Amino acid sequence: MVIGFEVGAVPFNPDGWGPPDATVTPTTTSTLPLNVPYAPFSRSEKLGRIADFTRNLNQGSGQGGGGGGRKSAASDSVFDFTADDSFPSAADNDSTFRLVDGKPPPRQKFVPKWRYNQHHRSQLPQRRDEEVEAKKREAEKERARRDRLYFLNRSNQNQQRREAAVFKSSVEIQPEWNMLDQIPFSTFTKLSFSVPEPEDMILCGGLEFYDKSFDRITPKAERRLERFKNRNFFKVTTTDDPVIRRLASEDKATVFATDNILATLMCATRSVYSWDMVVQRVGNKLFFDKRDGSQLDLLSVHETSQEPLPEAKDDINSAYSLSVEAAYINQNFSQQVLFRDGNKVSFDEPNPFANEGEEVASVAYRYRRWKLDDDTCLVARCEVQSVVEVNKQRSFLTLNALNEFDPKYSGVDWRQKLETQRGAVLATELKNNANKLAKWTAQALLANADMMKLGYVSRVHPRDHFNHVILAVVGYKPRDFASQINLNTSNMWGIVKSIVDLCMKLNEGKYVLVKDPSKPQVRIYEVPADAFENDYVEEPLP
Repeated sequence: MVIGFEVGAVPFNPDGWGPPDATVTPTTTSTLPLNVPYAPFSRSEKLGRIADFTRNLNQGSGQGGGGGGRKSAASDSVFDFTADDSFPSAADNDSTFRLVDGKPPPRQKFVPKWRYNQHHRSQLPQRRDEEVEAKKREAEKERARRDRLYFLNRSNQNQQRREAAVFKSSVEIQPEWNMLDQIPFSTFTKLSFSVPEPEDMILCGGLEFYDKSFDRITPKAERRLERFKNRNFFKVTTTDDPVIRRLASEDKATVFATDNILATLMCATRSVYSWDMVVQRVGNKLFFDKRDGSQLDLLSVHETSQEPLPEAKDDINSAYSLSVEAAYINQNFSQQVLFRDGNKVSFDEPNPFANEGEEVASVAYRYRRWKLDDDTCLVARCEVQSVVEVNKQRSFLTLNALNEFDPKYSGVDWRQKLETQRGAVLATELKNNANKLAKWTAQALLANADMMKLGYVSRVHPRDHFNHVILAVVGYKPRDFASQINLNTSNMWGIVKSIVDLCMKLNEGKYVLVKDPSKPQVRIYEVPADAFENDYVEEPLP
């Protein structure tokens, strides 16, 4: 059975195109409402009649040539039903309706700044509000600050310095102290003095052999830093040294010091933190001393860096905390890299500071004498920490360790850079710790060490300042390293000679040499004879 498809009644319009004017009489089957024109069904689209060619259009709505379509304005008008009054309420709503464009704004093409200014200077208004003015003022201040730092660095051997507002004097200046002189560092840089080869007076102590396996340490094969609590380390000042007292009583020299004190003077122009030393003039002799618990017993960290350290003293990254940490790291490192099998190289005399049966660290003291002029000889106690045998010849070593505490401050992560860019790591350390490295080099030169070993020691974690690992050990010849870091031996001895000559002109008594905490200069104060008496033994000087 075939079911037919009923098309329905299609009205015929004999008068023209489109449906006839007469409306269809409603039937029972019609579902269309009567006399209701078609209305827009979406607010975002202007939908209405498909086309209304019976409306009066504005000019420009005529037919295009060649049977083309209407122009854009005409076609817009044909489809525009906003003025249609068939739905007055809809028209009211349309007046308040606004279509929001959700597309992102087009990206501006790159235009060179000079061309943009050239084309648009006349069109864009000049912004002279407070924000722009404030930014300009800040830029001017920053430029002036950079210029000031640049000239400061130029005048101090290109030494990079932080602004010294946070630094304090290493010793409290008492009101009864009398300032005799102040010497700017700029005068130190011009000094030069050639000193003849020194002679060894006495060798004391004993040295253990260096373990060469530490030269093969890498960041991937790191070693934990051990602690040596049972070994004693001695930081004895000049006048408490029995060997120096003996040499002074025998008139072997006129000036006495230690390698640490001499190195501090020699590298004074690189120092930023304050330091002090006591000078005692006794008869025709001169003794350079340090106070007990002095800054000279500690090792500065990040002293010449531009990045400021936390100011709170109890912070693990403060200058004081890092100095204590660095001192302990150096002591432990200097003992860990040795063969501790009892095999020692002993010298003429035992360790002058150790009691019998006491376990002491591996160290040898070389008392050496330099002739400064016909009337002045200087004796200094110099230290070496180890010995190595190469081709049946013994070479003395000094052992020191650089310590990394937080890569954020130095800007170089040792664990990543030490294997591939060791030169960059050393360059960063020379920038941040110029004074410390120069002092170590000066001490190695004074002790006539054949090699100085530098260890790279880092914290296990940046917030853990108790546990450390050794990442690498590198050896340098002191003279080569001195030329690498621009340390001039003639200038070093020139500074010492000038200070000695100055102090030799003073009357008998006690004086203090203080590095100014905020300026590159050294001051000399005359102090009472009982100053720092708790720091000195009661035995009179010879």
